Amino acid sequence: MRAAVLHKTGQDTLDVREDVTAVGFGPGTVRVRMRAASLCHSDLSAMSGVLPQPAPFVPGHEGAGEVVEVGEGVAGLEPGDRVVLCWMAPCGRCAHCGAGRGHLCVASLRRLGAPGFRLAQDGTEASGFYGTGAFAEEVVVAAEALVKVPADLPYEVAALIGCGVTTGIGAAVNTARVEPGSSVAVIGAGGVGVAAVQGARVCGAARIAVVDPVASRRERALAFGATEALAPEELKALAKSLPGGGFDYVFEAVGRSATVRAGYDAARRGGAVVVIGAGAQDDLAQFTMGELFFNEKRLLPSLYGGATVARTIALVVDLWRAGRIDLDGMITHRVALADVNEAIAQMRSGEALRTVVTLG
Repeated sequence: MRAAVLHKTGQDTLDVREDVTAVGFGPGTVRVRMRAASLCHSDLSAMSGVLPQPAPFVPGHEGAGEVVEVGEGVAGLEPGDRVVLCWMAPCGRCAHCGAGRGHLCVASLRRLGAPGFRLAQDGTEASGFYGTGAFAEEVVVAAEALVKVPADLPYEVAALIGCGVTTGIGAAVNTARVEPGSSVAVIGAGGVGVAAVQGARVCGAARIAVVDPVASRRERALAFGATEALAPEELKALAKSLPGGGFDYVFEAVGRSATVRAGYDAARRGGAVVVIGAGAQDDLAQFTMGELFFNEKRLLPSLYGGATVARTIALVVDLWRAGRIDLDGMITHRVALADVNEAIAQMRSGEALRTVVTLG
């Protein structure tokens, strides 16, 4: 089958090959025919080494497909089911899972380097990014790494729900619990940032300012519910002009310490700074103990929507069905798997909000 492989961390492009086989099928696993995958910035972060993922590996974690075969002991899934990949798969047995915090379960991280694919040319084994590997025509994954979705949900839309949309909307609804009538700033107008904009709008925020250095990206966010669009250098002045001297909620969707700091400064005293960007382990955000105590601004990291992933995905599907969020409009480009490197270039340039890779 065809799959896109990163052979070495730090490489800028993927090797699209025809000689790849999905391996590891057995008890507790599921074979899935992938239909659509969406490129997320986290894939680029894994390729560059910002996010840990041993190479060689098949990138892609926002994906949707059809169940082909289920292994022994798998319950709740059967051939023909439409599913979305879950890159932080809950084990269902740990303390986090038992308390309804399955998105914090780290059991799947132990499979980061586990073989998921084999290259026929030389027998090289490759893993799938965070146990998935959506840039392949077929994957074998743990059953808990799949979330069943309605059969009439388009594959392209379902792929978006696998990560960025769930992360952004969940951060507003589950983590921040944005209050009606509040003021919101979203730093970063990529897919996760635009999803946070839509989540804040669903919650009833009265003012939603989106901040991004790329004019086309911030202007595009207006179509998804942002009430104003700012360049980064304009954020400080606007925040100071607001009642209370800042925004009620600031969402950081970039994953850099500098933008977390800018978000903290733009929040009012007693406001919330919600960190949803995936950043590097050695990028340190700095705050003084005095300001943390005196300002009482809440720092709220939000991982994968801040709640059990299946529950947040179900919410997103309901909102989409009701016409309260626009997912179709977030797809700005479509490419075949053979052209996945074109999608990477589109994301790096800021041209694409979300590029969907069609897989059949």
